[in-house]
Amino acid sequence: MPNGNGESAARIPVFADVDTGVDDAMALVYLLASADADLVGIASTAGNVGVDQVCRNNLGLLELCGVTGMPVSRGADGPVASALRTAEDTHGPQGLGYAQLPSGDSTLTTYDAAEAWVRAARAHPGELVGMAVGPLTNLALALRTEPALPTLLRRLVIMGGAFDYRGNTTAVAEWNVSVDPEAAAEVFAAWSAPDLEPPIVLGLNLTENVALTPALFTRLAAAAQSPTAPMSVLDDRGTRSVAANPLIRVLEDAMRFYFEFHFDQGEGYLAHLHDPLAAAVALDPDIVECRPATVDVELAGTLTRGMTIADWNGRWGRPPNALVGIGVDAGAFFERFIARVGPFAHRLG
Repeated sequence: MPNGNGESAARIPVFADVDTGVDDAMALVYLLASADADLVGIASTAGNVGVDQVCRNNLGLLELCGVTGMPVSRGADGPVASALRTAEDTHGPQGLGYAQLPSGDSTLTTYDAAEAWVRAARAHPGELVGMAVGPLTNLALALRTEPALPTLLRRLVIMGGAFDYRGNTTAVAEWNVSVDPEAAAEVFAAWSAPDLEPPIVLGLNLTENVALTPALFTRLAAAAQSPTAPMSVLDDRGTRSVAANPLIRVLEDAMRFYFEFHFDQGEGYLAHLHDPLAAAVALDPDIVECRPATVDVELAGTLTRGMTIADWNGRWGRPPNALVGIGVDAGAFFERFIARVGPFAHRLG
């Protein structure tokens, strides 16, 4: 029976590929907090920080959230054809701003992240929802191993690219695609067959409309029944959370670093929640408006490497391989985020 979110009441198996990362952590928490989600595995991708730090962040976050037995797999050390760049300036030296996570005593899987993609898809054929919110390295390597992977997924949600919009890494390129443009090109090519359901692609043109503010975070803390001092641009840099709830405390300490970064970039004391929006879309695609397009990635341009180009009008003569997000009700997203994550944090105590 329907659950009010456009899906059946059955839990949706989701496989998450992340480069955790402040907003990646928020996306994972959203999935763990969602009664309609069954997070079946996590792939760790080098991106915001190195892959070993991403693994530590994923394991520590799961321990914080009281999750045991979740398969977490280590991905490649870097992109398929270029040197790795990381973003500690954006996410902090360990990837989660000022937050301190538990050590995470669980171990990684004996197989790598590319194999984890394939295993999860074969275990849930036609049912698995893939969510890729970091560089697409692991997914590209998985496609090399199993070219039929697109036919095994129920849908794929990608956070990446910028469509008719400025970049956040270069003048035209978004971070995830810019880190590994060859991998992104391989992924879009793999979904080019006309009988495949195109991935939902959430670019900066969409995700930068979803901005968390101190007032919204205060509402989240209240929903967790763990009030905290409202964050302000006037606070000393690195001020730590006074929330009693351990998850709210970690999220606040992570978000404060993210707020400070966005402020220094001239974008205001706020934070764009790129990846949590992807988590919400993984469970309910109807919360965004999409437009079909053929998407490719520029690999050779001196000034445009990593740029995502959408052929809206079919000039290339190729079938659409993406459903590009073009509209979202940010207020409705935050209502859903707070309604799920607040009580989840409260239950953790």
